[in-house]
Amino acid sequence: MSLTKKILIALVLGVVVGLGLNFVPADVFEALDTYALTPVGQLFLNLIMMLVVPIVFISIVLGVAGLNDPVQLGRIGVKTIGFYLATTAIALVIGLSLAYIVQPGQEGLLEQAGGEEEFQQEEAPPIMDTLLEIIPDNPIEAMAAGEMLQIIAFAIFIGIALAKLGKKTEGIVKLFEQGNDIFMFLVTLVMKFAPYGAFALIASALGDAGLEALGSMVMYIVTVIGALLIHAVFTYSLAIGLIGKGNPLSFYKGFFPAMTLGFSTSSSAAALPVSMKTAQEALGVRKSVSSFVQPLGATINMDGTAIMQAVATVFIAQVYGVQLGFTDLVMVVLTATLASIGTAGVPGVGMIMLAMVLNQVGLPVEGIALIIGVDRLLDMIRTSVNITGDATCAYVVSKSEDRKENSADIEAAKDSSR
Repeated sequence: MSLTKKILIALVLGVVVGLGLNFVPADVFEALDTYALTPVGQLFLNLIMMLVVPIVFISIVLGVAGLNDPVQLGRIGVKTIGFYLATTAIALVIGLSLAYIVQPGQEGLLEQAGGEEEFQQEEAPPIMDTLLEIIPDNPIEAMAAGEMLQIIAFAIFIGIALAKLGKKTEGIVKLFEQGNDIFMFLVTLVMKFAPYGAFALIASALGDAGLEALGSMVMYIVTVIGALLIHAVFTYSLAIGLIGKGNPLSFYKGFFPAMTLGFSTSSSAAALPVSMKTAQEALGVRKSVSSFVQPLGATINMDGTAIMQAVATVFIAQVYGVQLGFTDLVMVVLTATLASIGTAGVPGVGMIMLAMVLNQVGLPVEGIALIIGVDRLLDMIRTSVNITGDATCAYVVSKSEDRKENSADIEAAKDSSR
């Protein structure tokens, strides 16, 4: 049986067991969760996270060193940032539109729910601080802390140096290539444990959420999931078909194992090693492009999170009986799009970004307490959308670079025949 089938079976069993755990006594669920589900799920997450930093660093170094042309790196960077900002804005528009069509909120829902959850607002760092901190003053410390933007920046500098020094550093490049082989092998090894980890993580999440929370928030959940599906099916398919000149069905089929991992872990970083491996081997994305685009996307590209923010903003406005004007909606799109880069790498980034958006349009951040109970479940789906967006960008950029090189080769052949 293939690994994908095993993970799918584990996901289905996890959902069934997780829902069933809502009908057992609380102390029984707590014991199962504490001594079985959480340890198994956490062990799997730790195994994956153990590989993230070295894989990102080594992959980006090799990718940049393989380009041999800083101009090409700049071109890829511009295409990548442009794609991420455009799709994030589109995701926000889809989320806002569907929220107004479905109308998931009702006035007084917060009081009906009893205000069970509490939300402590955290301040996002100023965007200038985030930009300045991209260059690490201590690269080793950045790696130890998992500061992804700083790791990416340092790896780019190393890659540029290796590309410029050429034959002088062939031994170092070879060492990085061998290191890459080692970590890709470890990814394959760790993925054998994926079905068990996926089962434990999903059963724990569903059992912890509770059916009452799911019932009271059903329209919000349906709206978020609907917007996520629309964005994944239409926006990404159009990008793959029209810009990448590829087959969307083949893309989704090839990338499905990474999507299931993103779903079960709820972490773009945790899914990154498998996401990159799948894009390179199953989708034919250039290693040099995948190594740069996908780690960057795991840090700053949050289409799924943007959709949640858009729906949550309208939902909270409806709960408090506040009418949002057209200017407010434009501010939601602008604030959330720019915040996706300004809060890159900050823990709990989704809720911090949502608090920023609510403050911008004058809504009380206390309303976030209403959605915290079901956010863990929705986080699974939006993580799958986030990493699919990263892979879509890598695919589109890779294919555009292929076409550019092919046209250059054709022109060179014509010139030589004259």
